[in-house]
Amino acid sequence: GSVSRTGGMVLSWSLDKVGPICRNAEDSAIVFSFIKGADATDVSSVERAFNYPVKKDIKTMRIAYAGNYFKRLPKDAPEHKALEAYRKMGANLIEVNFPDSIYKADVINIILSAESAAAFEELTLSGKDDLIERQDKNFWPNIFRSGRMIPAAEYINANRHRYALSEGLNNFMKQYDVVIVPSFAGRQSAMTNLTGHPAICFPVGFRKNGLPTSISLIGNLYDEASIITAAKAFQDNTDFEEKHPPYFVK
Repeated sequence: GSVSRTGGMVLSWSLDKVGPICRNAEDSAIVFSFIKGADATDVSSVERAFNYPVKKDIKTMRIAYAGNYFKRLPKDAPEHKALEAYRKMGANLIEVNFPDSIYKADVINIILSAESAAAFEELTLSGKDDLIERQDKNFWPNIFRSGRMIPAAEYINANRHRYALSEGLNNFMKQYDVVIVPSFAGRQSAMTNLTGHPAICFPVGFRKNGLPTSISLIGNLYDEASIITAAKAFQDNTDFEEKHPPYFVK
């Protein structure tokens, strides 16, 4: 609810969200400060303070990292080197277990499928979904079709699980200002999509095959400022956000 969704195409009413895509964390702070806030045409949007400090010593921040996720990565993975970069900056990193256990079922696919089936009902019932080129099992036309078969009771139960998940993750996050996670090593993406906890993702290096990789920082509800601050601190001390593929170099 930090940013109004007015004007965006609906996919899933309770999961759709809007946020900045920028060259660096500082630009994200600038863009977010302009697009945030309540909007009468999106009743889910809210007005919350964005107290972003231009300068802040990350030594004063409570920064944790998901040890159970990082242990799944090779010891020489760029994500581990990113943790070392934070330690060199003086951050007192706290190893924690990200609470996967509170995500008891794959409820995000039930909610997304049911809501998107409703949002695209006209497309499905008109038969125009047959005109979409891709018709494989897991592409949108078939998600919209199969989503209509989800029982109302299962959709309601999925949202009951979602409420419990939100409470559990909120209680966990309140202990820290920022939690660092590898972007693709755990279930945090699905979990935060359901709970609304803000996240920022940024590059931290390259794998042996040359492909870029990243970490994500998760923050408390409506505390976008802390995760942007921690991301900017990393980028002030590294240059990964300045690297581009050869054909995209200025």
